[in-house]
Amino acid sequence: MEKHPEQDVVTGSGSSLGDGYPPIDEKKERAVLRKIDIHLMIPLWIVFVFGFLDRINLGNVAVLGIMKDLKMTGDGFSIAMQIFFVPYILTDIPSNIILKKFVPSTWISILTFFWGVTCMCQGVVKNTGGLIACRFFMGVFEGGFVPGCAYLMSMYYKRHDFQKRFSLLWVAGLIAGAFGGLLAYALDHMRGLGGYEGWRWIFIIEGLLSIVAAVPAKLIIADWPEQAKFLNEEEKRILKERNSRDHGGGGKMDRLDGTAWRRIMLDWKLYVGSLIYFGITVSGYSTALFVPTIVNSLGYNGVESQVQSIPVWIAAAVITLIVSYLTDRMQHRYGFVAFGVIFSSIGYIILLCEGLSTGVRYMAVFFVTIGCYIVQPVAIVWMANNVSGHYKRAISLAIQIGFGNIGGIVASNIFNKDWGPKYTIGYSVALALMLFCGIMSTVFAMGLMTENKKRREGKRDDRLLLPEDVLNNLGDDDPRFRFSL
Repeated sequence: MEKHPEQDVVTGSGSSLGDGYPPIDEKKERAVLRKIDIHLMIPLWIVFVFGFLDRINLGNVAVLGIMKDLKMTGDGFSIAMQIFFVPYILTDIPSNIILKKFVPSTWISILTFFWGVTCMCQGVVKNTGGLIACRFFMGVFEGGFVPGCAYLMSMYYKRHDFQKRFSLLWVAGLIAGAFGGLLAYALDHMRGLGGYEGWRWIFIIEGLLSIVAAVPAKLIIADWPEQAKFLNEEEKRILKERNSRDHGGGGKMDRLDGTAWRRIMLDWKLYVGSLIYFGITVSGYSTALFVPTIVNSLGYNGVESQVQSIPVWIAAAVITLIVSYLTDRMQHRYGFVAFGVIFSSIGYIILLCEGLSTGVRYMAVFFVTIGCYIVQPVAIVWMANNVSGHYKRAISLAIQIGFGNIGGIVASNIFNKDWGPKYTIGYSVALALMLFCGIMSTVFAMGLMTENKKRREGKRDDRLLLPEDVLNNLGDDDPRFRFSL
């Protein structure tokens, strides 16, 4: 929780006394949050479902004939998988800067429309080169979506309201994982219609869903709080007061100049937070892209692999929501990250053991996926909680998510189909990076505790003597800001 150096600031509704703020009517506050949820969470959730479907459907069609029809080798398929992540990583920062200067609803709907078009194009490719080109442009248009969502949401919700909402958004990806397997199973039965194979219809129909979603996305998605047409002036005032309580009156960065850039890029949290996310995204993409393939390696056929993947995603979604509630309620992140790392690591160790029954190995897939999706959304919110200011949050989240998505390139290589069905390399690398994630999370937590101690002792108070225009653009270097574990 953030605090002034001279007093405790109690965040939340205004029932507290002596916190320096007038009370906020709790009934009105809840009404404002409901409006925000309707205009922000619901449309972003729907778009995320369709976007994640488009992103992972190559993993679904891998066991439905695409490699044979396009005469692809394992290396060709890996290239098609990993080429997506090159533009996906590079576009994160420019996309968030555009989002800051642009109307969010317009930018997000444009991205949604064009990644839908690109997905449909995958359904008519004739060779591996065409598929690789489509996957590249898919990365271009999907690159800014997740960091954009995290940035936009962080401007509406307090730090310990945020995890529940962001994890709910993240669950859209898990639902897409479950729904994607079921939808792929259904659409595969369209094979022969129009002379197209079943896997082609998967790309075409799922891309069409994103295109259709783009128009209502523009009309419904909330823009920045000060531009929110669905809030009246009193509601905007309440929202502003809530946010002011959460950052204690400091921690602003609304001007992006050379000094601000240096302040952002020299912050150790940016690099450690990015390494945390990199460590977990290897497992995140391994499960998102290869759960059907992994399940197939346990002895199930192509269609059974899609169906048997569904319970894995549903279980992960339920646990993710439970954890999001607990971590916000306890106002703590690190312990949940550590738990997820341990839980997932147990799953990888089981998968690396030989001679175990199919049922036990199938259980291990649950462990890996659940542990991964406990950590992944918490890692992003933990970073958002500990960087303050419009521009610092925009750029830091973009860098964290962009750098972390290098894990997608790693995942695309370590689960090469030619190395199945044991996937010893894949499981070993994913386990090592999962443990690396745990180590970096510990470093992050220790660094935050150390800095909070220095601020409580007044060792950063000299910054309060800086000129006002400098003090008001320090971001979380403002000594009144307190970091959150």
